[in-house]
Order: sequence, then structure tokens, then C-alpha cells
Amino acid sequence: MFTGIVTDVGEVTQVVAGGAAGDLRFTIATRYDMAPVAIGASICCSGCCLTVTTKGQAGGRGWFTVDVSGETLSKTTLGGWQPGRRINLERSLKLGDELGGHLVYGHVDGVGHVASITPDGGSMRFVFEAPDALAGFIAPKGSVAIDGVSLTVNEVDGARFGINIIPHTQDATTFGGAKPGDPVNLEVDMLARYVARLLERTR
Repeated sequence: MFTGIVTDVGEVTQVVAGGAAGDLRFTIATRYDMAPVAIGASICCSGCCLTVTTKGQAGGRGWFTVDVSGETLSKTTLGGWQPGRRINLERSLKLGDELGGHLVYGHVDGVGHVASITPDGGSMRFVFEAPDALAGFIAPKGSVAIDGVSLTVNEVDGARFGINIIPHTQDATTFGGAKPGDPVNLEVDMLARYVARLLERTR
């Protein structure tokens, strides 16, 4: 489990075919000290909870590998990752950690895209477009995880929703280099999912 507060921007350094047809293994460079990170630990990689399979330190940086199934590749942006790709990283929560964002599970619900980016005071105004199947779970002033970042929705217009991203968030995540048309991993708030499920059962 995560909170959507990014603690490092890593870089994909290698992509190789995995053990099963359609699977891939990614090597990711990070500023994390990997010594205390256990094999089998979970790290949220741009919104996708992945398992550390090997790890090490090289050239002053840590690195780790993750194996990704063909199913995950087809349902997230990971299928398009290539060496040089910058990704948002967050280690899993420990008991007693501060919940600075909202509860994020690292289970990507679908892929949306950046519809537009415009300056708005000291922030940048991002408009995202969600798949139709997810649009109903996104509400004004609600939470959403986009590429693993916990963000607050300003307004919703059909399948599109707006978010103001402050300079700190731009600097601390991959949003500083985002551009219109970019695909993004979306995870809707779990509370919204449960409320929708309960409403379905009471109809």
C-alpha cells in the first residue's frame, strides 16, 4: 500500500524479455539506498505496484529489477517503457508512516491521457481524459492517483477532469516533463469504487 507521495524519480535503464512469452523485465535506476530493501518488496512504479526481483548499487546509484506480465503490460503504460524513461517511485508504507496523500494500492484501473496543459498562476493546469468506464468514479474535490501521484480533482466535465499541479510537484515527479497526448496510469479512489458497488446492489 502507498500514499501517492513520490519519493524519487527513477529511470528505466534496461528492458529485456522475461521468462514467459510477452513478459518483460525492467531494470530501474534509483537514488534509493537498496541495501535495506528486501527481495520481494513492493515499489510503486508510476502507479503500478511491482515486486523487486534483484537489486544492487552501481556508480553511486541503486538499481532494482521488476518482472512484468503481459497482462500488466497490456493494461498500463508499461508496455511502452523504453530505456531512458523517467518514472515516479514510492516505497510501500510501514506501520506508523505518515499518510500524506490518500491510500493508493498500485492497482492501475486504466490508461488515460493528458488532454492539455496550460499555465494557471504559479501552477500548471492539467486536463486529463479518463476511459469512459472510469469517468464515473472521478469526482470534484475527490482523490485520484495519476502515474502514482496523489492528486485532488478540481472539476469534472464528462470523461475529462482538471487538476492544478504546483511547481514542487512538477519538480518532484515526472509531470515537469509531461506534454499533451502522453498516456498516464490511472487509479481511482477505492472509496468511490465501494460506494458505486453498494449503489449497484441497492438498485
